[in-house]
Amino acid sequence: AAQTLAGLTLVVTGSLTDFTRDGVTEVIAEHGGKATSSVSKKTDYVLVGSEPGSKAAKAAELGVTIIDEAKFKELLNRPL
Repeated sequence: AAQTLAGLTLVVTGSLTDFTRDGVTEVIAEHGGKATSSVSKKTDYVLVGSEPGSKAAKAAELGVTIIDEAKFKELLNRPL
């Protein structure tokens, strides 16, 4: 897979439509990114699905970019 997420750290919260939790973690890794479970200032994006938990609020508090599933797919497919 194209390394479109190389160097990026993502946190996933909530339920996604097209990905399972394990599946999205695999996709992030396949594209060169790193999936972590907690939001910090080092997090690049928080991928928010339906019914997100406290991670979305934490991301907003820290000023981390929050993206939805459509934006995540754009990142996966962006030209390098």
